[in-house]
Amino acid sequence: MYYVYILASKANAMLYIGVTNNLARRLREHKNGEIEGFTKTYGIYKLVFFEEFSDINDAIACEKRLKRWTREKKNSLVESKNPNWNDLGEGFV
Repeated sequence: MYYVYILASKANAMLYIGVTNNLARRLREHKNGEIEGFTKTYGIYKLVFFEEFSDINDAIACEKRLKRWTREKKNSLVESKNPNWNDLGEGFV
């Protein structure tokens, strides 16, 4: 399985969109600061949305589409599945 996921900073001020084939491992890497770059620099590790795909090409297409969306549209997507912006990663890590 493949996952498109959205991470948020603690105050939900910043978002990160990624794709992975192992969501639990990837969340651990983000939370432990093992991945250099944007998420580590800005402390973005709270899982607020994810979607599962059986085909990697579908997952990548979704990730690219979401990255082009406005912040307002991304917020609406998160809130449609997770209205309180809870950390959904606690069940994975």
